[in-house]
Amino acid sequence: MDLRFTPEEAAFREEVRAFIRDHLPREIRERMRLGHPPRKQDTIAWMRILNERGWAAYSWPTEWGGPGWTPIQRMIFLEENLSAPAPELLSFNITMLGPVLIQFGTEAQKKHFLPRAANLDDWWCQGFSEPGAGSDLASLRTAAVRDGDHYVVNGQKIWTSTAHNADWCFCLVRTNPQAAKRQDGISFLLIDLRTPGIEVRPIISIDGSHHLNEVFFTDVRVPVGNLVGEENKGWSVAKYLLGNERTGIARLGKSKERVRFAKEVAKEVRMNGRPLIEDKAFRQRVAQIEVEMKALEITQLRVVSAYAKAGGNRPDPLSSVLKIKGTELLQASSELVMDVGGPQAMPVWQQELAALANEPAIGPDWAPQMAPNYLMLRAASIYGGTNEIQKNILNKAVLGL
Repeated sequence: MDLRFTPEEAAFREEVRAFIRDHLPREIRERMRLGHPPRKQDTIAWMRILNERGWAAYSWPTEWGGPGWTPIQRMIFLEENLSAPAPELLSFNITMLGPVLIQFGTEAQKKHFLPRAANLDDWWCQGFSEPGAGSDLASLRTAAVRDGDHYVVNGQKIWTSTAHNADWCFCLVRTNPQAAKRQDGISFLLIDLRTPGIEVRPIISIDGSHHLNEVFFTDVRVPVGNLVGEENKGWSVAKYLLGNERTGIARLGKSKERVRFAKEVAKEVRMNGRPLIEDKAFRQRVAQIEVEMKALEITQLRVVSAYAKAGGNRPDPLSSVLKIKGTELLQASSELVMDVGGPQAMPVWQQELAALANEPAIGPDWAPQMAPNYLMLRAASIYGGTNEIQKNILNKAVLGL
């Protein structure tokens, strides 16, 4: 295959790069460059800037507010956005719920929810995992019982990312506990998190951040009009969503940006009286990661090209390679930056200690955020489908074992 971008694709990359350079607020870019996660207001501000340009819903057709880009253009856009660095677009809104509503939603659901999702007027989260129902999602027990024009929902979800920021949650619930197959009794509901009977409890992760949550439902009344697809057919909706969830999951642009940052700050850090960037072992380590990133980039082009030739209708099992290697490189690049910081990259909970501190910070301002980033990305090989499960998919669907 020809791995070169066409002149039109190269021009598109320059257009995207120029737009981000000219429109991404400087404060947000600098926070991201120093390794800080985007705040809620950062993500909202950036998505609304992109939506005004018609780019926020980058994977949607023009009919529903998307730019109608090719798979290659989407890949370029995601890479440039991460490389800037800019806040990632909220995947729950754009690559999960949006495609699901376009494929399975009623006209009323599409007209109401899609524009609000693209502009981040509604922040969505995903209510799938439960205690005892993670990789074995069909074991879920959260129940929805029909009562006139409503479902009454009772149960618990766990590991619900950003639920504390969210306005709405798309949930898998069990509507027929007597179904012969567990998958046949599941439905897909849209739940307003401001409804009485919902409690969100924080889970503080190893990096010290509040990103994850438990969500409890006690006699929560959800209008029947919020059912997506047919009752008891939610498993088909969920499979479609999970296929879209892995769009762009390699996050190659983020790994490239972290390696670039590591090389930049390694010029300032000294080891044995010389800049770290001149150390042979460090340069070999950087070169190894860059070689692996180039290999992943070529693999990503192969997968995206095959997807485009197939009409973009069937997920390629080779996308599991992108997930596995992409997350491994995210972890490797975050570890590289943390190691450049050395002891100064040890986590310091600056907000908690600010009231007690009366001495200037030790070391560069970027260093303390590196260990939390490293710790957070330990989960990258788990979320979005564990890497072990991805290897099983490759063994079965690609190698035929």
